[in-house]
Amino acid sequence: MATQTSDRWQHSHQFHTSNLGAERKTRLAVWLTAVMMVAEITGGWFFNSMALLADGWHMSSHALALGLSLLAYAAARRYAGDRRFAFGTWKIEILGGYSSALLLLGVAGLMAFQSVERLLAPGPIHYDEAIFIAAVGLTVNLICAWLLRDDHHHHDHHHHGHDHHHAHGHHHHDLNLRSAYLHVVADAATSVLAIVALLAGKYWGASWLDPVMGLVGALLVALWARGLLRDTGRVLLDAEMDAPVVEEIREVVAQLPVPASITDLHVWRVGKDQYACILGLATQGVLSADSVRQALGVHDELAHITVEVNRLA
Repeated sequence: MATQTSDRWQHSHQFHTSNLGAERKTRLAVWLTAVMMVAEITGGWFFNSMALLADGWHMSSHALALGLSLLAYAAARRYAGDRRFAFGTWKIEILGGYSSALLLLGVAGLMAFQSVERLLAPGPIHYDEAIFIAAVGLTVNLICAWLLRDDHHHHDHHHHGHDHHHAHGHHHHDLNLRSAYLHVVADAATSVLAIVALLAGKYWGASWLDPVMGLVGALLVALWARGLLRDTGRVLLDAEMDAPVVEEIREVVAQLPVPASITDLHVWRVGKDQYACILGLATQGVLSADSVRQALGVHDELAHITVEVNRLA
């Protein structure tokens, strides 16, 4: 039996090189969102506008979620050198994204409840003031979305010409930053819906559109939250055995100069574009664990590789 382990990453430095920019952007978005939240709640109270008050409280939950994302970055950086974390602190950010998605679901529920309440018991709306503040809120949301856009809009468009083992490593993006991004996009979408509804109410008397648009916005937010829960949950539960890299590992084994069968295979994500792999092989020939590890080394996303080779009698 031969065992070989390779670890070609330094998790204590990983955070500092990749996520400090994201943390700075998230901090700025938190401040912008918090200021706008106060403005909407104050404006809603002053102009007796339930629509603005609701938007303000929605934004307060988004500010809390953005703060949660920021806290996750800070915790990941603080414990980056802590030896208790076997594969670094990256999953703290994933946990932050997951928790943020749960908050997003709560926001969707609150929006739906308030919209039904307004549909059943409509009240007078101060359209001019509400439209103005909603427009300012939309502008702030768009600025925050631009800050938090990450690179996930163009994650693989310039890698198609590369070898297949390099291309799919770029399909994963910062899920913590994505959760923050989705919060401000959700706010922007609901602001657009609110402005459309308010304009329709002002010019065509369609006051019922305000709560209806709120229900549409709640559905959109719930769908975004569901997608984020799915993506972060997969990482937290190590449900990565359908990732492309698993099939690539099988291809490498199939092409080894000495025939070998896989007896044990575990693959899980330990970083933004990085996986750990435990591979057990059985062979009747002479095969070293080091040669298998070197063959797997062509896949850059395999950051930690453990290989065990058992020779059959």
